[in-house]
Amino acid sequence: MDFETVMQELEALGKERTKKIYISNGAGEPVFGVATGAMKPIAKKIKINQHLAEELYATGNYDAMYFAGIIADPKAMTESDFDRWIDAAYFYMLSDFVVAVTLSESDIAQEVADKWIESGEELRMSAGWSCYCWLLGNRPDHEFSETKLSNMLEMVKNTIHDQPERTKSAMNNFLYTVGTSYLPLHEKALETAKAVGIVEVKRDNKKSSFLKAYESIQKEIDKGRIGFKRKYVRC
Repeated sequence: MDFETVMQELEALGKERTKKIYISNGAGEPVFGVATGAMKPIAKKIKINQHLAEELYATGNYDAMYFAGIIADPKAMTESDFDRWIDAAYFYMLSDFVVAVTLSESDIAQEVADKWIESGEELRMSAGWSCYCWLLGNRPDHEFSETKLSNMLEMVKNTIHDQPERTKSAMNNFLYTVGTSYLPLHEKALETAKAVGIVEVKRDNKKSSFLKAYESIQKEIDKGRIGFKRKYVRC
């Protein structure tokens, strides 16, 4: 399948209602409004194709950029490739659900995510924290440094309320994910979540969201889901 064919197929799958939802979350034109599940048949035909992924990502079309993440080859991407992708990720659905997910399947995930967390830029930081969420929810505990993650929990406790809105949301999700999926720091994550309390995330033209990591972890404890790992990260 070539670039033109994929773009035509994506456009044909677009729905006005889905497009409105994406735009209300921050997507801008061009956008077709393709439901992620509807992309699976095309992805099955293509499987992995980094060259095509790069062509699609460069369009600036939200649906094409999302699809690029599904067919990308993360292990073939360099740090500068990921930097280029995050530079073009203009809202959180791209930074946290396309770029961070793709990065999480690469061998350089932690080192790139660490730099992004230190960057001071809202969506870069958000993608960095989100990448750790995807990693922790999928990879075995022994692949992580307990000391490093413990220090990251301290950073969340001390700085979350002063961060930009999307970064706050990703940090809160990190807190929840450590508490749910990383057994060595489950107790510490629970204590940290209690200390952090409710996190308010303000949203343009919408009511604020109030995030409660402590309650969310507690629900997973009640369901007996502590230590949960996903089999796959990408669709």
